[in-house]
Amino acid sequence: MIKLSDTQAILLSTAAQRADGSLLPLPANLKPGGGATKAMGVLITHGYAEERDTEDAGAVRRVEDDRRIGLFITAAGAAAIGVALPGGDEARNKAAKVETPSPAVLLAAATGKAPAKTSLVLDLMRRPVGATLAELIAVTGWLPHTTRAALTGLRKKGHEITRGRREGVTFYVAVAK
Repeated sequence: MIKLSDTQAILLSTAAQRADGSLLPLPANLKPGGGATKAMGVLITHGYAEERDTEDAGAVRRVEDDRRIGLFITAAGAAAIGVALPGGDEARNKAAKVETPSPAVLLAAATGKAPAKTSLVLDLMRRPVGATLAELIAVTGWLPHTTRAALTGLRKKGHEITRGRREGVTFYVAVAK
């Protein structure tokens, strides 16, 4: 398994959240151009993404004759970011399953304001399985280095955060006080 770059991790995390698993369109925090194009090429080379026919105009990577070809996450790509794809296309991201809403989400619904991203990060890390960096990136939209800095900030504020490994992927758990 290769060490994923920030761009590759963002592409795979975004694709894992989409019902069809498409890497395209690019997430808002990535700009079209050389870096994203190169990252997609590396993902294809290592089997983390594959090209398939698509009908979705927004997911088209290239056109050959009358075929529209998109780029989609594979099971290996999902495993690289710590997400299982049981049942293939039916369940793209086990972290996206709807569970009971967290207190931050309930408060946001009551007040009409979006929950603070640090509250969402803490809610994810308080689950028994914790949260992987890819899951935290997907929820916040932050880059990996920003997400790690936020974890450091939470530690400095007194939150006890432990780190572990599950199936070769690092996960973080916030210990309840």
